[in-house]
Amino acid sequence: MIRVVLPFHLRTLAGVSGEVQLEIAGVATQRSILDALEARFPQLRGTIRDHDTRKRRAMIRFYVCQEDLTHESADAPLPEAVAAGREPFYVIGAIAGG
Repeated sequence: MIRVVLPFHLRTLAGVSGEVQLEIAGVATQRSILDALEARFPQLRGTIRDHDTRKRRAMIRFYVCQEDLTHESADAPLPEAVAAGREPFYVIGAIAGG
């Protein structure tokens, strides 16, 4: 079971109040997690990844095991701690300003 932590606005959109738990078939990757997340919560389609290109939106970041994996390959296997459900996969909405 994969644990996913979403930012408040995406939790609200998905209608959840805490961590989301997802069952992933095969290897846990950014792509497999996001595919499962969007399949379970279709209202999230287009919020984390672009509808057409399926690329991560610019102001979204991914963290696992205290590491920023935002720019890693979407198909790279995630650490075993995430795949085993011991560590969550964080989706973070970056903040810009100036």
